[in-house]
Amino acid sequence: MISCRVNNLEIGGTAQPRLMGVINVSGESFYLGSYIPITEVHATAVAMIEQGADMIDIGARSTAPNTQAISGKAEAERIDAALKELDGTGFTVSVDTMHPGVLEVCLKHDIHAANDISGFMSPAYAKKVAESGLPAFVMATNQQPGDPIGVEATLAALKEVMLRCEHAGVNEYVLDPGIGIWTPFRSVGDDWELCRNFEKFQRFDRPVLAAVSRKTFIGMLLNRDPEDRLPGTLAVTMKLLEKGASIVRTHDVAATRDIMKVYANLVDGV
Repeated sequence: MISCRVNNLEIGGTAQPRLMGVINVSGESFYLGSYIPITEVHATAVAMIEQGADMIDIGARSTAPNTQAISGKAEAERIDAALKELDGTGFTVSVDTMHPGVLEVCLKHDIHAANDISGFMSPAYAKKVAESGLPAFVMATNQQPGDPIGVEATLAALKEVMLRCEHAGVNEYVLDPGIGIWTPFRSVGDDWELCRNFEKFQRFDRPVLAAVSRKTFIGMLLNRDPEDRLPGTLAVTMKLLEKGASIVRTHDVAATRDIMKVYANLVDGV
């Protein structure tokens, strides 16, 4: 597997699976427990790193279905304020945005990767990432984030995303199959199929991100609100590690680190 280097962190290759802690500064988030006021961003990031996070992912607008959209200006102001809290910490930081103007603001700070749920659908965004030298997390997308339906369509979308990376000149990247109800045409059944077939996303010989933290497909199965979906999330995460996930994105760093340690011990005895 071709590894991806984010700051001094190797993802994929021979590295153990990595852990990405999520900090949302968007009050519209589907999981209110993940919302972190700007004044608490620094302390939250420190706690996540102490709990075992390898990197921090900062987002300033919700991408969950049926959430109120915010302007690019508002997103930029939020993420700018959040990143100021992390400047100088030395933490490895990615920024979750799909807007080139917002990314431009982020580049004033100590960031190390771009997390693009639109999978470089925007040539302007891809160009800015390439010019900055940042590695990227890129999600399966055709025309709008998360629009492929089913395993084969997701594989085809990821192949197209890889071509976008190649065209832009971005060689360091992690693939994201895009598990989640991103569009009205997606179903929870589709998400379970992506999870059941997660090993198929290894065929591209690139690191693959597992991002299932407290998502709808888990809640629908268990009849649980986001606040009560941690056990289900951990069960799915363990299976995705078994199927080859190179990095896990989570709201719950301490609990996820525990299962990753258990997984490593079961597999390698380390």
